[in-house]
Amino acid sequence: MSLNRSEKEAVISDVTGLAAKAQTLVIAEYRGITVADMTKLRNTARSAGVSLSVLKNTLARRAVTGSSFEVVADQMTGPLIYGFSEDAVAAAKVVAEFAKTNDKLVIRGGAYGGKALDVNGVKQLASIPSKEVLLAQLLGLMQSPISRTARVLAALAEQRGAGAAEAAPAEAAAA
Repeated sequence: MSLNRSEKEAVISDVTGLAAKAQTLVIAEYRGITVADMTKLRNTARSAGVSLSVLKNTLARRAVTGSSFEVVADQMTGPLIYGFSEDAVAAAKVVAEFAKTNDKLVIRGGAYGGKALDVNGVKQLASIPSKEVLLAQLLGLMQSPISRTARVLAALAEQRGAGAAEAAPAEAAAA
């Protein structure tokens, strides 16, 4: 079913809005994927904050013109699904994880930070831990020296307390 001019303009403005907010775009070919698998992918993407869309390539090219994703406009051919995410790794992670279990989803490329990514670039981006995991690791690194210092001080206090407790009965016996 073809879209009329106003519907096309609405699609372009929606995708332009997504592109303006997103950090990452992942493009994948979805030829041969069942509806059930596509629904699973969409649900996973939605829960990760990724916007997945099947778009006409000409509309997608127009929508990304002037954005940091314009570098992949030449890759927009064939039946593609477009994944936009505000989180730098979410779109790559969702699509790469799904592609591992479903060989019909073929990653074609993507863009991050105004640079085009090939298939390996998207997979490398997907292997980076999420922002929450990185923050947790950083917090753990920051807390590590403090907690070690606290354990050492507690052990010293315990030794001194034990030494003082042994010394007290000895002094009482001597008196």
